Amino acid sequence: MSEGVSRNNDVTATENVTESVRAPPREDEPHALRVWHNGGQIGNNLNSSSSTVDSNLVFVPDSSANLDSTPARLDRTGPLTPTKMPNIKIFSGSSHPDLSQKIADRLGLELGKVVTKKFSNQETCVEIGESVRGEDVYIVQSGCGEINDNLMELLIMINACKIASASRVTAVIPCFPYARQDKKDKSRAPISAKLVANMLSVSGADHIITMDLHASQIQGFFDIPVDNLYAEPAVLKWIKENIPEWKNGIIVSPDAGGAKRVTSIADRLNVDFALIHKERKKANEVDRMVLVGDVTDRVAILVDDMADTCGTICHAADKLISAGATKVYAILTHGIFSGPAISRINNACFEAVVVTNTIPQEEKMKHCSKIQVIDISMILAEAIRRTHNGESVSYLFSHVPL
Repeated sequence: MSEGVSRNNDVTATENVTESVRAPPREDEPHALRVWHNGGQIGNNLNSSSSTVDSNLVFVPDSSANLDSTPARLDRTGPLTPTKMPNIKIFSGSSHPDLSQKIADRLGLELGKVVTKKFSNQETCVEIGESVRGEDVYIVQSGCGEINDNLMELLIMINACKIASASRVTAVIPCFPYARQDKKDKSRAPISAKLVANMLSVSGADHIITMDLHASQIQGFFDIPVDNLYAEPAVLKWIKENIPEWKNGIIVSPDAGGAKRVTSIADRLNVDFALIHKERKKANEVDRMVLVGDVTDRVAILVDDMADTCGTICHAADKLISAGATKVYAILTHGIFSGPAISRINNACFEAVVVTNTIPQEEKMKHCSKIQVIDISMILAEAIRRTHNGESVSYLFSHVPL
């Protein structure tokens, strides 16, 4: 018997193999032939000239198996049936389990088993509860809540999967932590976004999927591939479906830095745009705002990538109403809403404050009826599917998956 064929407890292969699936080789695997039984591989690598197959092995294709597809993933206790997405695992961190579940449901998968806990000294401990050997692993963890703890948890999960022989580990980070610390804006200031990029790479991440980075140049901080997805297609869809007067609207950026973002949306809607110039003296405080553009008798739609304490967008809303706007909406990718944000929104003149679910919003919605949520789980799920299958994700830059 050759080295390539394994037998457990001296039981012959013919006794073990009752139903097996013969599948063609995959491009990313050196195996010319693999045989599965109850989830275990007993195949042989035929690339080596010295390897032969035991003549006692009997290969009986399952009648329901598609031999033109990729190798079937078999459940240890279930029937021999192929799955739609073989060799893929999705794990959820502690930051946003609801989004992780929606992504898994969209892909027709179950979330992987993982236990996260803390020791008495507050060290984070992660236990991966199932094998990831040879798997394409995706870990969903957003930069929200207890950001430092969640970031450390993500790093440990990545490393745990990597040293457990996962073939590839992709970190799915809907809201990238420390993204606002992307440059030296004063003496001795750290570039913490670069530090986070280094930590993710060192932990073993092979690929990053994120959404609406605060500065797209952050992608250049990495030496591994980064897919920066956009919420813009979902935002356009929401505007057309929920703002009846959108054709008489004007897209407004609350600061000069977001001009490129709002001009892109305005061009696709074929409406005008405006921007507000702000002079900021202290963090989270706005001293003076100047509106550039005419909003008289129009619906103003404020668009930004994130809102934290909401001082900027609330002052911008007041400025737009005083300049003659009939209604004001705010649409944000990442609704952080820390500190006095909720009370400010409740007291502001917004028709609605619309955010995506890159950050959990359930608790905040209980205290603010103006907050509405756009679900972007289908975008992340489709990005995972395309990445796993080696397809392009650029379609998602301009379309929302059905």
